[in-house]
Amino acid sequence: MATRQLTETGSLRHLIRLKGLDRAFITRLLDQAEAYQTPMGEPPARDQVLKGRTVANLFFEPSTRTRASFELAAKRLSADVLNLDVNMSSRIKGESLIDTIYTLQAMQVDIFVVRDAGAGIPDFITANVHPHVSVLNAGESNISHPTQGLLDLLTIRQNKNTLDGLVVTVIGDIAHSRVTRSLSEGLAIMGRNELRLVSPEGLEPDMDLYPGVRFSRDIDAALKGADVIMALRIQRERIKEQSSLLTNPEYLQRYGLTESRVQLAKPDVIVMHPGPMNRDVEIAGAVADGPHSVITQQVNNGLAVRMAVLAAVMESRQS
Repeated sequence: MATRQLTETGSLRHLIRLKGLDRAFITRLLDQAEAYQTPMGEPPARDQVLKGRTVANLFFEPSTRTRASFELAAKRLSADVLNLDVNMSSRIKGESLIDTIYTLQAMQVDIFVVRDAGAGIPDFITANVHPHVSVLNAGESNISHPTQGLLDLLTIRQNKNTLDGLVVTVIGDIAHSRVTRSLSEGLAIMGRNELRLVSPEGLEPDMDLYPGVRFSRDIDAALKGADVIMALRIQRERIKEQSSLLTNPEYLQRYGLTESRVQLAKPDVIVMHPGPMNRDVEIAGAVADGPHSVITQQVNNGLAVRMAVLAAVMESRQS
C-alpha cells in the first residue's frame, strides 16, 4: 500500500514519490527552493526551521550529490545531522532494517532520509515510524527519486520559464533509471509535455510504467525539436549480464550525446545529466562543459530543493 504523503490539511508528511502530488503543491516547493538560493560567491541561505531537530541520512547505496546535498541542506536549516552508511551500520552484522530504524528513533530522530537498493523500503519505513517522524526517499531501487525529479523540474523551469508544452528527450539506461521515473511523474503533473525515451537494446523501459510516453531506438529522430535533453549513464552495478553491453566507444558512437547530435534539437535546448557522469561515453566532454549544459545548475538546485522539502515536512508538525 502506498504511503499517504500529505497530512489531512495538505502539508507534507513524507516524500516517497511525486505521483499523487498536484501542480500547485509542487509549484510551492519549487518556489521555496528558489527562495533558498543565493548568488554564487555569496553566503548560502540559512534558516532556523530545523533547530533542535535531528535528521538521519541512511544511505545503503553509494551517493555523492544526494547525500552531500541532504547533509548540507539539513545543517543550513540548523538541524543536528547523523550520517549512516552500510559500512557503519549493524546491518552488516545481521541487524534488520526495522531494528536499525527503531534504534535511531529511540535516539529522537525526527526525519529519516533513506536510500536503498530494495524496492518498497521507504514505504516500509513509513509504516513503522512514530506519527511525528517523517521519511524522505533519497533513491529507491529503480522506482523513485523524488527530490531528483523536483530539482530537474526546477532546472527546466528556470531555463524555459515554463513546465508546460515542452519536448523532453531522455537517452540511456532507462530500464534501471529511478531518475526517469520521477521526471516522468513530475512532467505529467506539471503540464502537457512530450517525453521521449531512447535506450539501447536490453536497457529499454517497461512502457506500462510510462503511459503516453514515446519510446524509440533512433536517437537522432528523438532529438529533433527537443527543448530538453537528459543523458543517463549505464548502471552497470545493476546489470548481471555484462557481455551484451556496448563498449564505451561503441556506446558514444551509437547513443552518446555528441555536439553534432545536440544540434538536432532546438537552438536553445538545455542539456542535463543527473550524475555520476561518464564523459565521452553517454555524453561528450565538450557537451557536458558546453553552452547548452545546465549540469552544475542541477547540483545547485538539488541543495535548494532538499532544503525546501526538509522545511516542508517540519511545517507539517504545525498543521
